[in-house]
Amino acid sequence: MRILMVLTSHSALGTTGEKTGFWVEEFTAPYYVLQDAGAVLTIASPAGGQPPIDPKSESKEAQTLTTKRFYADEDAIDKVAHSKKLCEIKWDDYDAVFYPGGHGPLWDLANDKDSIALIEGFYNTQKPIAFVCHAPAALLKAKAENGHPLVKGKKLTCFSNTEEEGVGLTKVVPFLLEEELVKLGAHFSKGADWASYTEHDGLLITGQNPASSEAVAQLLLKTLIGKKEPR
Repeated sequence: MRILMVLTSHSALGTTGEKTGFWVEEFTAPYYVLQDAGAVLTIASPAGGQPPIDPKSESKEAQTLTTKRFYADEDAIDKVAHSKKLCEIKWDDYDAVFYPGGHGPLWDLANDKDSIALIEGFYNTQKPIAFVCHAPAALLKAKAENGHPLVKGKKLTCFSNTEEEGVGLTKVVPFLLEEELVKLGAHFSKGADWASYTEHDGLLITGQNPASSEAVAQLLLKTLIGKKEPR
């Protein structure tokens, strides 16, 4: 299994003067689920090189078994530090794609033409696409083969309005992701704030928040294995 993981390159948290980026757990939990299952992983970002890390995700209370494993894993750290540029990636070289979140994607991946083309390439050739937390922002401008929004009529989830309120950033983010997905015709649902919750609609797999990261990766694996099994 060849799986692409796409991280944000955006580091500024609006006009607050604070930093953002990708949320460490949302990368490390799926990274090790997929790697331990034998997947060959490639990491990419719009700018290439070291993607910014949300400082809050490096706090003591945000650490998990997988983040601790990552900080001791020189190979994984090096892979992240030398992420490939999205413009150099071809979707047909991979079997699936996984987008970790963090607030960064709201600014760059939501509008990145290379990312949008990759998502459309994967989805429209029957390859699974997975997103967690704020990463479904990357879906906002993606189109299905019929020209409609890719998310139209699809069951999905993302970081909810109430969770955004909980972290005090509803006036900082460029848009509320839940609202934008619903505007495009997505069938949005959510679980309890901060609890693991996923939606799986065919090739589209989404998770609500950091706690959902591992479950999304497991669903992606299950989908890939199901595609490979003889019918």
